[in-house]
Amino acid sequence: MKKLTGAGIVILLSVLLVLGVANASPTAAPTASMDPALTAILNSKSDQPISVIVTLNDQVDVTRIYGRDFAERQRLVAQALRAKADSTQSGLRALLAQRQAQGSVGKFTPLWIVNSIAVTADSAVIAEIAHLPYVRRIALDATITAPSPVTQSTTTASPEPNISLINAPALWSLGYVGQGVVVASMDTGVDMSHTDIAAQWRGGADSWYDPYGQHSSPTDVNGHGTWAMSIIVGGSNGGTAIGVAPQAKWIAAKIFNDSNTSMLSAIHQAYQWVLDPDGNPLTPDAPNVVNNSWSFNSIGCNLEFEPDLQSLVAAGITPVFAAGNFGPNISTDASPGNNPDAFAVGATDNTDAIASFSSRGPTSCGRSAQTTYPAVVAPGVNIKVDDLYGLYNNVSGTSFSAPHVSGGLALLLNAFPTLTVAQQETALAFTAKDLGTAGPDNTFGAGRIDLLAAYNAIASGSVPTPTPTPLPPTPTSTPLPPTATSTPMPPTSTPTPTPIPNAIFSDGFESGSFSAWSSSTGAGTRINVTTAAKQAGVYGMAAQISSGTSGYVVDNSPNNETSYHARFYFSPNGAAPGSTAQDIFLGLNAFNTNVFRVQMRMSGKQYQIGVTVARSGGTTSTKWYTITNAYHAIEIAFQSAGSASFTLYIDGAAQQTLTGLNTSAYTIKSVRLGPQGTLSGVSGTEYFDTFASTRTTYIGP
Repeated sequence: MKKLTGAGIVILLSVLLVLGVANASPTAAPTASMDPALTAILNSKSDQPISVIVTLNDQVDVTRIYGRDFAERQRLVAQALRAKADSTQSGLRALLAQRQAQGSVGKFTPLWIVNSIAVTADSAVIAEIAHLPYVRRIALDATITAPSPVTQSTTTASPEPNISLINAPALWSLGYVGQGVVVASMDTGVDMSHTDIAAQWRGGADSWYDPYGQHSSPTDVNGHGTWAMSIIVGGSNGGTAIGVAPQAKWIAAKIFNDSNTSMLSAIHQAYQWVLDPDGNPLTPDAPNVVNNSWSFNSIGCNLEFEPDLQSLVAAGITPVFAAGNFGPNISTDASPGNNPDAFAVGATDNTDAIASFSSRGPTSCGRSAQTTYPAVVAPGVNIKVDDLYGLYNNVSGTSFSAPHVSGGLALLLNAFPTLTVAQQETALAFTAKDLGTAGPDNTFGAGRIDLLAAYNAIASGSVPTPTPTPLPPTPTSTPLPPTATSTPMPPTSTPTPTPIPNAIFSDGFESGSFSAWSSSTGAGTRINVTTAAKQAGVYGMAAQISSGTSGYVVDNSPNNETSYHARFYFSPNGAAPGSTAQDIFLGLNAFNTNVFRVQMRMSGKQYQIGVTVARSGGTTSTKWYTITNAYHAIEIAFQSAGSASFTLYIDGAAQQTLTGLNTSAYTIKSVRLGPQGTLSGVSGTEYFDTFASTRTTYIGP
């Protein structure tokens, strides 16, 4: 079958259209939405195969997935996305395999990061898919072209004022050169043969990805990806230091093929590779930052990749984007850099003047009116870079301002490894040098980045707490057509993680005792804080069940909470729970009445978790969910005020939400962690660790 190579790249949702195509029902309208370009092709009754991306209705809310650290967030997000795709795509995959055997489908590729499937098929199959009730959207798998520099000249040596201007050398002098931080590139590839960047490649099968299968090891026939990567990690073999974080490691996804074009589906595949490079969520091999020095070839809003970016951010990976080279007029923002979860970087020269080509806001992607476009600026004019064949080059474009931010974040993460994505972005914007009109604006954003100022602000605790940006409504408008170094300040103290917002309680097990808890039953005999039970840190709680009785710890910190969220890790550890469900976590009101009961039972030879919740006139329960004999993250979200609800999460994924509870009379006054309740015939030792609770539905590092 012939492969689609459409020229259109802007995909917008449209109103539901009735398709006049083969095998479509003459009376039933398709249930999936179609973009106008695809509708036009279908209505033309072309017999050529069509490449599309089919997106399913059921999507993971990654904003509700939390973890204690970067590795856990990456694991839980990847696991939840994979599980959702596997559980909801089976019917469509089977249909496509059947049609493939019949010759009407050329190929199809599951995209678990967005719960979609890329399909090349004839129009009759596309129409058939459009009528499936679980399909949300079908859009052309369109092509985009690789970026190129605004200006370019050959030179082998020159001083590098751009590196000094952002104060990267000041952090080097403090010992922070990017050690232990990994930055990913999504670009034309990277020329690994250049001596300035070869040693910084992480290496191994999980550090290079080519969705087109053209190159099995890092390669760049264009040069653009090599230029960008050298600004992030480049050395000084050319006589001057050209990289911001010369000891950070890099990995790369070659999203543009050797013909300098890319399919949307290939970029989706690359993003899911970035989230889980080796295909095993249990191994922490994801990068800390991903540099995106590319955009669609026109200005305006396109949210094609916003779900991918949202998943990366939920996993703790910061997506940095070039703002675009569509300036100097206002309203020249470009996607994906203007998407809600992107961090867009505009370009200045080395005198802090805005580059004429740098795209300006305001953003057209529906973000808050207080949000500028770009977010910040960095040097992007006449920048010395590594080139192909071991040479050097001078290039200009926002493609080369973005790597200054990616490299800068590598330095800050070297110094402060626990920074969240929001904290990283806030620190850069809060400490940027204000340029142009006083205050943030739509030319310079918050200003030109200053890495030393950001470091000092983080170390002193003066960076404001970031506030979540609400997701925007889907835009309805039609996009426009293309048209001197400071003296470093030494750290005054070891940085500490930002406290959990609205925290009520954290277990304190790392003290080696139960001293943080209000009380404990069975301590020293049936429950202990031991190293054997640790899921993280040094200690965890081991609760031994003996003669049908056990112990638990009590937290009286809640103050009649109407909104309560808690998370802990639980392992059955081979315990035999008997034939009756046992309580492992209780929430009680001021009268010691059970508001909720998290329970474990054995069904056949499988452990299961379920919850019973009080409601007006009785109780209601979730289904039972099977877990393995290992540690699992158990979370609950209780809401009694307003629209009363209760949600159970296991391993970061929402399993079930109970609504319509009418629980306004119930509040949380105390909780009990540990095996308790009906324990007749139960034996063994169960493990608990890393308990934390808040008054909101957010738990994080």
